[in-house]
Amino acid sequence: MGVPVRGLTVLYDADCSLCAHVRDWLVKQRQLVPLELVAAGSEEARRRYPGLDHGATLDDVTVVGDAGQVYRDTAAWIVVLWALREYRPLAHRLSTPVGARLAKGAVLAAAAWRGAQWGGQVYRREDGWCYDPSQGWSYAPPGCDGGACASR
Repeated sequence: MGVPVRGLTVLYDADCSLCAHVRDWLVKQRQLVPLELVAAGSEEARRRYPGLDHGATLDDVTVVGDAGQVYRDTAAWIVVLWALREYRPLAHRLSTPVGARLAKGAVLAAAAWRGAQWGGQVYRREDGWCYDPSQGWSYAPPGCDGGACASR
């Protein structure tokens, strides 16, 4: 007998139309690793994962592995793609240094679109967002070096 695969739990914002659309798309995909989609911040999510910052799971997609691994932001999207039959090769490409920049850009574009749906929020320097052509977008919360770009 083989080892059973329990899968990944994807925590998503059920009140976000983009997130709901992606959820609906995910359930239609052929999965190599089972995905369970649970509304972020829900009682179910809080019961299953009491140690998570559930406020943060509403801001960024969060994936929890069957051994308790927690993936956030770009890594979460790459892990989700890795679980899908048709997208596993793409996940491998996105996990390279060059691919990671592309994946980060896609995640930031989705976040900007999502932010626009919630009051026109966009990435602004005064909010802590900074663009470096060699590294892409980064975030330093205001108060960390004044929210300015820190040399990396």
